[in-house]
Amino acid sequence: MADPKGFLNHGREVARSRPVEERTKDWNEVYVPGSLLPIISKQAGRCMDCGIPFCHNGCPLGNLIPEWNDYAYREDWGAASERLHATNNFPEFTGRLCPAPCESACVLGINQPPVTIKNVEVSIIDKAWRPVRSPRGSPIASPARPSPSSARARPAWPPPSN
Repeated sequence: MADPKGFLNHGREVARSRPVEERTKDWNEVYVPGSLLPIISKQAGRCMDCGIPFCHNGCPLGNLIPEWNDYAYREDWGAASERLHATNNFPEFTGRLCPAPCESACVLGINQPPVTIKNVEVSIIDKAWRPVRSPRGSPIASPARPSPSSARARPAWPPPSN
């Protein structure tokens, strides 16, 4: 747990959504561009890292939510993405489409508004999908063109059974 008093010091902040009238005219993101990142570190820091994290049971995939919340709080986006991908093949879809039953299962939600788990998940995957740039500004690797070493390092999913 990165911020032991995060849930005491910060209230719940949800990313602003674009107006419905505007969203029905295009296929762009629901959230206002750039509205997630300024709040994510504080919101991930609100996670209490409970002894028994009920958010695991609330999540149909069993995501390791306290672990990737901790990495998101520390802004270690690579480690957060690895923990997210450990249980979820397609967080870029589920983070946007899932109704987030994990948030209603959050222990903090007993007496305060719960952690914004869905917003944290979307931020992690958005950071993971941004192409890495070299010092000269050209992309080194991107999801469409992975580097050879990253392609070998990632095991096939699902893992082979014995």
